[in-house]
Amino acid sequence: MDQFLAFGIVGLSTAAIYAVIGSGLVLTYVTTGVFNFAHGAAGMLAAFTYWQLSAGWGWPVPVALAVVLLVLAPAFGLFVERVLLRPVQHLGEAERMVMMVALLSGLIAAARWVWDPNVARPLPTFFADRTPLHWGSVTITWHQVLTMVVAVAVAAGLWALLNRTRTGAEMRATVDDRALAGLTGADPVRANRVAWVLGTQLAAVGGILIAPAVALDAQQLSLLIVSAYTAAIFGRLRSLPLTFLGAVVVGCMESYLTGYLPQNAYLPGLRLAAPALLLFVALLLFPHRRLRGRDRRLAPVPLPSMRGALLFAASIVVVGVVLATVLQGKDLITLGPLLPLGMVALSYVPLAGYAGQISLCQLSMAGIGAVVWAHLGAHGQPWALLVAVLVAALAGALVALPALRLSGVYLALGTAAFTVVLDRWLFTLPSFSVFGVRISLFDQGSLEVSGPSLLGLRLDGDRELMVFSAVCLALVSLGVAVLRRGRFGRRLIALRDSEAAYATLGGNLLVARVAVFALAAGIAGFGGALYGMQLRTITADQFNLVAGLPIFLIAVIGGLGCVGNGLFAGTAFVGPNILLGLASWTQNVVAILPALAGMGLGHSPDGIVPRLRRDWEPAARDRIVLPALLCALALAWLLRVLDAVNGWVLLVGALVVASALRAYAAARRDSPAEPEIPVEWWGVRRPWRAEDGEVLARGIARG
Repeated sequence: MDQFLAFGIVGLSTAAIYAVIGSGLVLTYVTTGVFNFAHGAAGMLAAFTYWQLSAGWGWPVPVALAVVLLVLAPAFGLFVERVLLRPVQHLGEAERMVMMVALLSGLIAAARWVWDPNVARPLPTFFADRTPLHWGSVTITWHQVLTMVVAVAVAAGLWALLNRTRTGAEMRATVDDRALAGLTGADPVRANRVAWVLGTQLAAVGGILIAPAVALDAQQLSLLIVSAYTAAIFGRLRSLPLTFLGAVVVGCMESYLTGYLPQNAYLPGLRLAAPALLLFVALLLFPHRRLRGRDRRLAPVPLPSMRGALLFAASIVVVGVVLATVLQGKDLITLGPLLPLGMVALSYVPLAGYAGQISLCQLSMAGIGAVVWAHLGAHGQPWALLVAVLVAALAGALVALPALRLSGVYLALGTAAFTVVLDRWLFTLPSFSVFGVRISLFDQGSLEVSGPSLLGLRLDGDRELMVFSAVCLALVSLGVAVLRRGRFGRRLIALRDSEAAYATLGGNLLVARVAVFALAAGIAGFGGALYGMQLRTITADQFNLVAGLPIFLIAVIGGLGCVGNGLFAGTAFVGPNILLGLASWTQNVVAILPALAGMGLGHSPDGIVPRLRRDWEPAARDRIVLPALLCALALAWLLRVLDAVNGWVLLVGALVVASALRAYAAARRDSPAEPEIPVEWWGVRRPWRAEDGEVLARGIARG
């Protein structure tokens, strides 16, 4: 009984921290309608800053706390509200969520840059020099007492603020209808500002209180927010009392699992994954109100022509051949994952771009494909690659089934929880048997991966794998383009536009969502198998949630509805790694680039790929510029193959020539302005285009 009480005290003290963090999350969402995925990262940053001031520079603890909680945390909250979120306030829910995911990824990368993750930074508990309290045989530290007192004070203060003050009424009214709240004399900007300041302060309090109990690690502290997510979902993102109840459930569950979970090789990861499992169950079981700020800004999905899709597929193959013949040594190894990870990013196009389903577990699906290929394709059997795709597709379908009632933020949370469960538990399991079938994942270590054998040839060299990956990405990109032009692609876009209308008109939501999740997971699994071939050795850490966030960000930045997003995302994500050969410090710059690009999403909400297409279309259609550009690039490639120039001269020269020719083509095209032709004269005064039919159909439907 004494042991049970001791673990209960530990659980309640942890629950108090989760309650503080979760209440800040609920406060921000109730007031602004934005789910702050970076809430835990803000607490992590506050904990590191507090350590730097108190332990690193020797400041007195009260002064360090005052600076962090009363100066730096409010300033950071104001920065997020003013610089990051206010420019995208008019955009949809997905864009605001991407901004928060970018902030999460950026804060983790920035913390690793400033504070070396290989250096231990112990943080002492508060009042460590005072004699603990004793309740029978149970010992209670003053740090635990402080934590519980803070949690109670936060609960009382937030309830009074939201229900007994004019500022609280403004904060609650703003998210329901900003314009109407403004007409009543409320200030929506001030309400949002107050919410972000208080929310960031609560995250800082939670981060500082929990840091002494765990390692001061950027990723671990940021992902502790999963437990606070669970508490907030218990409160259905609006009830502070239920959020505190959820925190108690999570904290005590973690504590009692630590004390009473049987000791064997299969269960240690369960304790780490338990909050994510509970989050997933809570999302499925608890009723949810319609999400506030639901996205009604639906961007059109480009309709690729077959000629353009074929040319683009051929271009991917050419890119692969050029990279395989131009790159050498470590540069070839560094850029090897470019095309495989591009395929993982391409899986977001049918899933999020066409069907509007937000998923944060695509890199985990890639990990499943890599594991299956590593075990079954050890001798290069081509059929093992097909099995890897099918197993990943089956995993995607299994994720889709319980997630059928989730959408928007809830779906993103559910898929993130699935990723955490895989990373912390399932991927760490040793080999086990199911109905006599031996199943082995990473087997608590790393896996050796080899290339395939095709037509009697073993593709196991870096150059061969680069070309093979290019051919695979080209075929999958062509397939995604065909999907967009087909009936199923149109159904997916209708599903994105309105699930209710889709079902009313006879569409089967179950079949459509399961099919698109399976398709996207299969594409990601294919890319994961190719990724493993390039790396030669894979570990579970390469497929965790934090590793997958930058790929998701770059896919969104590129434009989720564009078939060319795969090549763009792979190039944007892996391409900057070439800088690592210049100086070691560039590793931190490369790590933070995706987050910075994601934070700039408001300047190009429709994606970069459509903009690039518009900018380069004059050169592609010019009968003089296009042949000149192709000849210049071919000459540069030949000079590099003959070793007449090095790689940097080739890259800079090609960019300069291409940019000059593009500017020349744009000038030639802009000289005589072509008058706009009314819709009723399409096909008469100008040739009929492939996309005109869909444009007219959408116009008639809106009318």
